[in-house]
Amino acid sequence: MNESLRSALKKLRLSGLLESLEVRLHEAAGNGLNHAEFLELILHDELAVRADRQLQRRIKAAQFRELKTLEDFDWSFNPSIKRKQIYELATCRFIREARDVLFLGPPGVGKSYLVQALGYQALKSGFVVLYRSIFDVVRDFLHDEALGGEDKVLALKQAKIPSLQGL
Repeated sequence: MNESLRSALKKLRLSGLLESLEVRLHEAAGNGLNHAEFLELILHDELAVRADRQLQRRIKAAQFRELKTLEDFDWSFNPSIKRKQIYELATCRFIREARDVLFLGPPGVGKSYLVQALGYQALKSGFVVLYRSIFDVVRDFLHDEALGGEDKVLALKQAKIPSLQGL
């Protein structure tokens, strides 16, 4: 690949295409792909890289303690957990229907793990997630109360929201 092409791809922010182009060029030559088939392949590569980056940014923004998945959950750990109900929640239908879900139980039964795993599923389904334990929520409320909500006002002013600029 020549430097001019590499530079153009960087300027266009097509890093996914840049990463896979050499392989795809060889694949196109070896399999006799026409121009449209080749273009489709490299564009799908770019879309896949962008989707992965977006998911990684959303995972970071969700503030999970650890990334947990349903596939890695040890169902034998707590046999009282109803696998069917958890997988039903993993479809995110409750989110689309604007229904709430609350996990209750003593410490160490798998609540935090499952909530984070369901949050990850929701992220993969395109929803925005913010993970907060009850301790985080209480700390946030106490912090807001101590500051009298000033931090939120400052954040809104910094965002330069047109309707709030006069504050």
